Amino acid sequence: MLTTLNTAYTDTRAADLAWALGREPLPALATLDLELTGAKLQLRLLGASHQVLLEEKRGDCSETVACMPGSSTPLPLGVAKRAGDWEYEFAARVEILSPGQFAGRAQELLALVADHPHGLAGVFPGSPHAFTALLAQYHEGQVHWRTWHAYPQDGQLVATRTRVGVRVSAAAVRRRPGHFSPSGV
Repeated sequence: MLTTLNTAYTDTRAADLAWALGREPLPALATLDLELTGAKLQLRLLGASHQVLLEEKRGDCSETVACMPGSSTPLPLGVAKRAGDWEYEFAARVEILSPGQFAGRAQELLALVADHPHGLAGVFPGSPHAFTALLAQYHEGQVHWRTWHAYPQDGQLVATRTRVGVRVSAAAVRRRPGHFSPSGV
């Protein structure tokens, strides 16, 4: 789903983004509610920021990447946390692109997300390359999502990926079909 966000472009630098786990829902400019194999997921656009709310029988998870006044947690390159039966993994990177590369990447990502049934993208008025996009999927008992936060004035594209799922023991991984041991057996 592609929407135009009727708001000023407020998160103006990639360096201003912060990460938080477990925050309450923040006011959203656009949302997409999904049901992914028993997991309820809400993708939320918060201006040039995002929030994902996951609700499942084992518990809830809330991820926020936004400019958060008073936050002391900058956007990390990676996070791995365990909470009860859950494993949470988050990774982020900042791509620096030339204006031509940025325009091409923006068009590619917006086309991918706009036509995807589990995608939500918001474009800001005044710049077709200023956008925030989210894309979710369910795979092998885990919920995954990717996000992109575009800062065309600096040629910066912040890309994140998250995986949330039930903790799997090493013994269970070795028993999975198609898994090969280091010796090739």
